[in-house]
Amino acid sequence: MIEVRKASMGLAVGALAFLLLGCPSKKPKPDEFGGPQAGSGPNSGDLGGGSLERFKQGLEPGAGGPLADVHFDYDSYELRQDARSTLQTNANWLKENSEKRVEIEGHCDERGTVEYNLALGAKRAKAAKDYLATLGIGAERLSTISYGEELPTCREQTEDCFLQNRRAHFVVLQ
Repeated sequence: MIEVRKASMGLAVGALAFLLLGCPSKKPKPDEFGGPQAGSGPNSGDLGGGSLERFKQGLEPGAGGPLADVHFDYDSYELRQDARSTLQTNANWLKENSEKRVEIEGHCDERGTVEYNLALGAKRAKAAKDYLATLGIGAERLSTISYGEELPTCREQTEDCFLQNRRAHFVVLQ
């Protein structure tokens, strides 16, 4: 009798866990760039929902997005002249596509603490956002997020690789 109760209890717990946790109903539809649609990812409550999924889907720099990354010097969030030129090109695209919103991701190389790199990534994203605003792009179309050193595009221990990781990356949300 005790064995039957234990088995029944195990089945009941398993069934309850299945009902509570369930399984995903379906995958989000891809957008025009191959990533999931904005707001369909695990963080869909915020403006930048799905960015991590989009990054994992292959939209890292040069992989099909319409906006180019800007890069930063070591330990800096000041926009270089080449970054300003790139942001001008990005602003022109945004003006031609006025219905689109963009999330600006701030990234760092692996040097520095996690906390420091998250703060520096946030400053890099904000610097790019602020410059786009001076070029006439409405702030309501732009959001920022920092990934610090967590999503590198290059994993080699070289200065060229570190430069690739020190960037503001642009994700078209809508």
